[in-house]
Amino acid sequence: MKKIFVIVLVCLILNALNYAQNFKDALRLTEPEILTSAKALSLGNAYTALSNDFSASLFNPAGFGLIKKSEFSGSLSYNSFNNSTTFFNKELDYSNSNTKLNEFGFTVPMPTRRGSLVFALGYNQLKDFNYTMKFDGYNPNNNSLIQDLTNYNDDIAYELALSYPVYNKSNKYLYDTTLINGKLNQSGKITQEGGLHSWSFSGAVEIQKDVFVGATLNIINGDFKRDRQYWEDDVNDYYNINLLLDPIEPATRDFQTFYINDIIRWDVSGWNLNFGLLTRINDKLNIGFSVKTPRKFTIKETYFVDAYSDFAQTRFTLNPPVENRTEYKINTPYEFSLGAAINENNLLISFDAKFIDYTQMEFKSGLDVRDIENNNRDIKELFRQVINLHAGLEFEIPYINLALRGGFMILPSPYKDDPSEYDKKFITVGLGLNPNRNLSFNLTYAFGWWKDIGDNYGTNLSRTYQDITRNNFIAGIRYNF
Repeated sequence: MKKIFVIVLVCLILNALNYAQNFKDALRLTEPEILTSAKALSLGNAYTALSNDFSASLFNPAGFGLIKKSEFSGSLSYNSFNNSTTFFNKELDYSNSNTKLNEFGFTVPMPTRRGSLVFALGYNQLKDFNYTMKFDGYNPNNNSLIQDLTNYNDDIAYELALSYPVYNKSNKYLYDTTLINGKLNQSGKITQEGGLHSWSFSGAVEIQKDVFVGATLNIINGDFKRDRQYWEDDVNDYYNINLLLDPIEPATRDFQTFYINDIIRWDVSGWNLNFGLLTRINDKLNIGFSVKTPRKFTIKETYFVDAYSDFAQTRFTLNPPVENRTEYKINTPYEFSLGAAINENNLLISFDAKFIDYTQMEFKSGLDVRDIENNNRDIKELFRQVINLHAGLEFEIPYINLALRGGFMILPSPYKDDPSEYDKKFITVGLGLNPNRNLSFNLTYAFGWWKDIGDNYGTNLSRTYQDITRNNFIAGIRYNF
């Protein structure tokens, strides 16, 4: 019975806190990451028709066929996430940053009598979950998370003496109620960390002159952590010493603070395949096409909740804290990319378009059948098809072995009817230095900006409005041997 009670309690908490296994989990795993190689990112990730280094494993594995000498490549990335959040007309800035190994790989062309046969092995950072937000403001309306938990008959509010049971004349339990009626200062902090990583095994072959095909097998693992802290404070002494929140509990006089901390941890594993085609039309023009099959993920999730309430003389705590573990599967959609690259007189121009149908994200198993079906229906109703656009430019300065690069990309919001300010936009700049034929250094900076919103509970009752900027630096090296 205790186990059943815990499961029911966790379900109630998840719904009240706007977190259960839902469409946001599928989106978190599906949205493309901008972090690639330093050279590719400096060109706005317009790389499907180029892919002549280890990042071909991310863009177009057919590009490995262009590589004529064995090489090693590696890079480090720095990611700074900045969030300016407006909450009931009060603005707070918050940021977080990290530095990670971005990629390393080996590419080895095999001896052939004609054409090319190339194999590659290495590591890529597929996603960086770095995110943060902080908010603090007075909500003058008649709503609160305490009320939301009570409406769900969630035992957290009861255990913290913030609600009490109502009985009929026959002393039969009916529901929980609370005397809290909004008018609270609400504040909180959310941090996210972790990432997805891939071990990639690739091969490419020139099937006829200037026509290359390739494939990559990605073995994926990763982790994710979301830590949310949330407070509701009676800063105006609205629930003062004259009010008992529980009429039969004297210690519930003079309510001051409600605090809840919920933490989600993932252990992620999965795999997928990338296929590519690249052809050199002539010495100046390349055309590339690639297909990424759905990534098939298994998520092992741990969910933890702790909470307390403060009154003038007493603190009530959640004892013991709630902890639950579950495992489920999510598939992402296919991704189709088409690109072209033109190179003439030391000037390179490249373009990419990537098609993603977010309505094809899918929960597969591990959850209750009803939850799976509801989640998949939500995905069909809320999301849309998008085309991500990428463009890049490179100019090689003669005689000094220096390349100057720039790029732009726009990643439309996957949600239906979102205005354009919710689209992610990035500007990139970079340079490449080749001190000799075998060694090259690449450095890239990318700046991104977009808007977002979030609800602490309910819909548009306690909403944060976010202006997000992101700064990324990638430094890479490539050595031919």
